[in-house]
Amino acid sequence: MRDIDFVKGHGTENDFVVLPDLDGTLDLTASRVRALCDRNRGLGADGVLRVVKGAAVEDAPSDVDPDGWFMDYRNADGSIAEMCGNGLRLFAAYLVDAGLAERGEFVVGTRSGPRPVKTHEDGSVTLHMGPARVFGRSHATVSGEGFPGVAIDVGNPHLACLIDSDPADLDLTVPPGHDPVLFPHGVNVELFRRKGPDAIQMRVHERGVGETRSCGTGTVAAVAAMLHLANQPTGASYVDVLGGRVRVEITEDGSTLTGPAVLVARGRLDRRWWDSAS
Repeated sequence: MRDIDFVKGHGTENDFVVLPDLDGTLDLTASRVRALCDRNRGLGADGVLRVVKGAAVEDAPSDVDPDGWFMDYRNADGSIAEMCGNGLRLFAAYLVDAGLAERGEFVVGTRSGPRPVKTHEDGSVTLHMGPARVFGRSHATVSGEGFPGVAIDVGNPHLACLIDSDPADLDLTVPPGHDPVLFPHGVNVELFRRKGPDAIQMRVHERGVGETRSCGTGTVAAVAAMLHLANQPTGASYVDVLGGRVRVEITEDGSTLTGPAVLVARGRLDRRWWDSAS
């Protein structure tokens, strides 16, 4: 009945609880995830990253190495998500810090498939995010106003909306309205504007979480949408989010995301608290 180790960290202030589960025995229920992410009764976070081998994850894709490290990502509401760019940067940084991977290039398993990563000496991490696939047009509704957007799959669903006004003026305390037919499992909504030839400003509302300081897959979706609207198949841009700045590049065979990953604290969860949160 040992206590449970954890690490707290963030990627551009999108924060996570990392749970090392090297032997694959933690019973990470939805209620425990919600309790961990609660900023009053738990540690507080936008999500939970369980560190586990691919073989221990029942719904891991078939192309994921069963003996490799797998990022079992959960949203703050306890739901399972396919992919999280900011979380993956932190996950990679944790593996290096814990001695579970060598600094440099390696592969992490996710529910969106294997993802190559590269950790740098300055603490930043580059992720190969895979293709950003446009699959339609739709609109988001914020405070009664409709914003047209591009539907993009980055391993999880996004609706990226290019706007003319300042994103800081929008009210994202309420989930934006969206088309439930096009997005039957919910959607992450990005609202962004151009800041110059190589930078955009973005805010994001994540499904199952609410507005977050950053969203890694959301930054890729926003840059992909900007290029799609300009009829440009490839390109790169810095993305300024509430929590900082990242760089996204869309290439012919996929996309990359580079940004910081910060390990903040480590400690132990009291076993009695863990049991009561079940």
